[in-house]
Amino acid sequence: MAEKMGILGRKLGMTRIFASDGSAVAVTVIQAGPCPVTQVKTVESDGYNALQIALDVAKEKHVTKAEQGHLAKAGKGLFRTLREIRLEGAPSMELGQELTVEMFAAGETVKITGTSIGKGYQGRMRRWGFAGGCSTHGCEKVHRNNGSVGNNTFPGRVFKGRKMAGHWGNETVTQLGLQIVGVRLEDNVILVKGSVPGPENGLVLVRKQ
Repeated sequence: MAEKMGILGRKLGMTRIFASDGSAVAVTVIQAGPCPVTQVKTVESDGYNALQIALDVAKEKHVTKAEQGHLAKAGKGLFRTLREIRLEGAPSMELGQELTVEMFAAGETVKITGTSIGKGYQGRMRRWGFAGGCSTHGCEKVHRNNGSVGNNTFPGRVFKGRKMAGHWGNETVTQLGLQIVGVRLEDNVILVKGSVPGPENGLVLVRKQ
């Protein structure tokens, strides 16, 4: 699936700003870029159009020799975070060019991808919102149990996708329809209305929608 241009950033946290009418607006602060282009992929050379962009400057000891050779082609230094963005058409940017928050403007709608906060191993009631068993006379130690998950002799197994206890969170989540309410060029900061997936300092990918 082809994607529109985007930029990598770190979620700094949430705060609020005041609109022109005096109302308080909850916003997420994202420090995004500058992200140098470390590889340009085209249909002719790779079978599809894409840009590989980088974030988080790294020390030489934290980057493998192979990665150092790869990043040296862009001439922008060493980075520890690389992500690829697929494009609808041929890339207009060249190796070594930088993506900054200038590509966004207040009022634009974006989609943001991040890793949701991990909540550990949870039961079905908390993970899926199940009501649980009854708490009346005769129901002993089954108030939060799974209940029946099996079936008869045929097919004699639990179907895939059954909602059960397990690890909750720590998944890739994309939030659509988020509105940009401010862009601070001097700080490389984007202010987005509402919440964004992930913890503080979590990596996020902001893309035009």
